[in-house]
Amino acid sequence: MKIIAGPCQHESLEQSEAIARECKRVCDKHEIDYVFKASYDKANRSSISGQRGVGMPETMHAFGMIKDALDIKTLTDVHTNHQIGTIMGDWSDCVDVLQIPAFLCRQTDLIVMACETDKIVNIKKGQFMAPWDMHGVLSKTENAKEVWITERGICHGYNNLVVDFNGMQYMLDSYNVPLVFDATHSVQRPSANGVSSGGNRDHVAGLTRAASALGVSHFFLEVHDNPDNAPSDGDNMLHLKDFERTIDDIMRYSYTR
Repeated sequence: MKIIAGPCQHESLEQSEAIARECKRVCDKHEIDYVFKASYDKANRSSISGQRGVGMPETMHAFGMIKDALDIKTLTDVHTNHQIGTIMGDWSDCVDVLQIPAFLCRQTDLIVMACETDKIVNIKKGQFMAPWDMHGVLSKTENAKEVWITERGICHGYNNLVVDFNGMQYMLDSYNVPLVFDATHSVQRPSANGVSSGGNRDHVAGLTRAASALGVSHFFLEVHDNPDNAPSDGDNMLHLKDFERTIDDIMRYSYTR
């Protein structure tokens, strides 16, 4: 079992380390492998006015400090081949998992380059992709050290994501790579103004219980100590105080396939 958890954006070393420390404490209680996640640049915001992050150098420095302090793995997303090259050249020791964002999950050159590194590659399945479309994506990962697929909901109409448990069952049965369920982005409801992302974090707990009962054992959860004031994705991020109860429920409903 694996839990990937952390804030949408890295905001400060103090905050990220506190979130990582609490998430690790809870995961250690259940003997779960914990991976801290945060973004240095939210390059896929709908509006030019969306807050993007503090940048790679400050975030990677924090990742290194957090890894040394807590002895954990870290994950961050990459949007260009140049970003992969910079991380591998300057900050390789700070990152364990390179994440391909959902909107870039068919970008061949990006996937191939990520898979040519010594890092685990987590590919977020696009909201516009059918479960069986991932066969083609996985054909681009031949040289990867390890690959994960992350499911984050299917788009039905405008600004409406639906969790497709039939599709998740298909991926569990069809792909010889771990399936990760991103419960927090699955409750996202982008706003009509195109600037902020709405959502309902109250639905996260039920979706994680259902996915755990289905047989999913890897989960992606964005968490924050004050999500209502987070720079991005606050409405769908889990409050840090609710993280332990959510993980307890995942374990309680876990189905061993």
